[in-house]
Amino acid sequence: MLRNRLREMRKILITGAAGFIGHGLALRLLAEGRDVIGLDNLNEYYDPQLKQDRLSQLQAHDRFRHVQFDMAERDRTADLFVAEQFDAVVNLAAQAGVRYSLVNPHAYVDTNLVGFVNILEGCRQTSVKHLVYASSSSVYGANTRMPFSVHDNVDHPVSLYAASKKANELMAHTYSHLFGIPTTGLRFFTVYGPWGRPDMALFLFTRAMLAGQAIDVFNNGNMERDFTFIDDIVEGVVRVIDQVAVPDPYWSGDQPDPATSYCPWRVFNIGNNKKESLMRYIEVLEDCLGCKAEKNFLPMQDGDVPATYADVTELVQAVGFQPSTSIEVGVRKFVDWYREYYRV
Repeated sequence: MLRNRLREMRKILITGAAGFIGHGLALRLLAEGRDVIGLDNLNEYYDPQLKQDRLSQLQAHDRFRHVQFDMAERDRTADLFVAEQFDAVVNLAAQAGVRYSLVNPHAYVDTNLVGFVNILEGCRQTSVKHLVYASSSSVYGANTRMPFSVHDNVDHPVSLYAASKKANELMAHTYSHLFGIPTTGLRFFTVYGPWGRPDMALFLFTRAMLAGQAIDVFNNGNMERDFTFIDDIVEGVVRVIDQVAVPDPYWSGDQPDPATSYCPWRVFNIGNNKKESLMRYIEVLEDCLGCKAEKNFLPMQDGDVPATYADVTELVQAVGFQPSTSIEVGVRKFVDWYREYYRV
C-alpha cells in the first residue's frame, strides 16, 4: 500500500516547511521515502533561530530541498510549480495568530489571500493531483453549539485571521469547481507539542514559569480548548494527502452541505475530539515543570472565543484516524523538548 501511495504522491511541496506543523510533516514524509520541497520565507513573526533549527533537521535529508521566498511573489511561485511538477501540495504557510491580526491586518491579506491564490494558480497550471491546505478552528467564530461540526454554517468570524481562513476554503472551492482541482481543507484545533510556536500558550506559560514570572490567563481562566498533539496532526495530514478529494454524489443545491460539494472539495476538522479547560492544561504543565504558576487573570481578548471542540466524525470515516494523545502525555513531551532545546 505504501508503495502505491509513493507512486501517486511522490513529490510534495510543503509551504511553511520551517514552521511548526510543516517541519513535523516534512520529517514524516521524508521518513516514508518521499521527495519534499519546502517553501518558506523565514519571516520574523517569531524567533527565526527556531525556524532555522527546524530547517537544519530537514536539510539533513537528501530528499529535501528548501526554497526561500514569499509565496505572495506571483512569478517566483509560478516558476517553482512549472520547474518542479509536484504531485501534491500542502499549504501550511500563513500569517498566524488571532491577536496579531488586530495589529497588522495587511500581513494576513498578503500571505493568506494573495499567497494562497498564487498556490491555487500553480496547482491549476501544473495539474497538481491534490491540494491540502490549512484552515483553522477559528472559522467557527461566533458559533456556540458544541462540538463544532463541518456541517455547520461558518459565516460569522470574529477575527480577520478567521475570515482569511474561511476565504481560503471558498477560494479552494472555486478552483475545484472551475478547474476540477481536488482540494481538502483541514481545520486545525489548538496544535501543541515539541518544536511548537513561541506565541502559543504552552510555550509562553513554560517560559514564564521557568523564569519565575506570572502567566497571563485570559477570560479569567474560563477557557476551553481542543488541544491536539503535533504527532496526531501529522498522522492525519499524511492520510489526507493520500485520500484525494472527490465529488459528493449526494450533495444537493436545495440543501447544501457546507462540508462537501458536487466538485472535488472537502473540509475536515482535525482535533482531539475532547475539550479541556485552560486551568486543567495549566495544572498539567505545573506537574511537568514541578512548580506552581503565578496567575495574572485578565478579561477575554478581542477576536478570541471562550471554547473550541471538534467533531471529527468525518475525518475518522474518510481516513480511519482520530487524534487521541492526552494532554498529560503531550505536555510532558513538550516540556522534555523545551528543557533540552533551551538547556534549562
